[in-house]
Amino acid sequence: MRQLFRNCRLIGRRFRLAHVHFGPEIIEVATFRSMQPPPEDEHQNEEGMILRDNIYGTIEEDALRRDFTVNALYYNIADFSIIDYTGGVEDIQKGELRLLGDPEQRYREDPVRMLRAVRFSAKLGFRITQETLSPVAELADLLDAVPSARLFEEMLKLFMSGQAYETFHLLHQYGLLKYLFPLTEAVLSGDYDQRIVEMIDQGLKNTDERIETGKPVTPAFLFAVMLWEPVRELAGELQQEEQLAAIPALQQAASNVLSAQAGRVAIPKRLTLMMRDIWSLQPRFENRAGKRPLRLLSHPKFRAAYDFLLLRAHAGEVEQELADWWTSYQDVSGEQRGEMARSNQKRPRRRRSHRSKAKPRQ
Repeated sequence: MRQLFRNCRLIGRRFRLAHVHFGPEIIEVATFRSMQPPPEDEHQNEEGMILRDNIYGTIEEDALRRDFTVNALYYNIADFSIIDYTGGVEDIQKGELRLLGDPEQRYREDPVRMLRAVRFSAKLGFRITQETLSPVAELADLLDAVPSARLFEEMLKLFMSGQAYETFHLLHQYGLLKYLFPLTEAVLSGDYDQRIVEMIDQGLKNTDERIETGKPVTPAFLFAVMLWEPVRELAGELQQEEQLAAIPALQQAASNVLSAQAGRVAIPKRLTLMMRDIWSLQPRFENRAGKRPLRLLSHPKFRAAYDFLLLRAHAGEVEQELADWWTSYQDVSGEQRGEMARSNQKRPRRRRSHRSKAKPRQ
């Protein structure tokens, strides 16, 4: 491929791929992989995960190496036909998602296939067959060995493809959510307030709606929603135990939660910075007097923090009146904003004049 195309780049370690740059697009080309293992002795680790596999094979062999039957279809540009070696077309017609080969072995080769099963099920609306689903509970711990950077890339596909709501609940149902958001799973596994689920659900639905209508989305907002309850709980503890003010407590809690999250999924700094801003701005919405609302309105992350506030109000975590006030504040003119801020100004306590004080007896 590199000899054919001078703008080709070879990438990957476990699986070599050729990226052919075609204008703004990248055409990804993979080798037809053989069923025969590579000559090296260390092509698999102790758990069975494939470490390297780039031996050229036939199209029939390559089809059997695919993960799901619905992913093992080939399009022949010579006669515009579909080549199906695995019964993938029949499974599509039945709406079933089925692993090729022995499911336990295939999950051991690549544990991320468990996450892919959930993603395809949510995206296509397919039912995961029982034989494909059965080993998941026992083998889910294999995801611990997957690099955090790769889990992040898979997480983007899970939640940024327009089926975040369905995907989230399938991950929770199959016991896989804790390998992506362990702190969130811990909250949902305990005696939680229903408002937590309502807020997460609404955030997931909003993300799906924005993707469907072509509006921009950022994973930072959705991740901030998912991790809000662990941050809020820890901030409350810090306020009580260490007597921290609201904003410093939130900032410290955010650092602790994001540090714990990084041990599971490596969220890039550009996203964690935005998540921190969204969280730390929440107490500032309570201050609606003087020039504070105008300063908050000019903050670069105001819009994201405001949308976050709307979710909190929808779930009943804060009063709807607070969210409505900020909605109105953005829509009115500068003079009206001043009037709204003045109406929230606390009246100073009247001091007794010196003349009213009783004179001491002589």
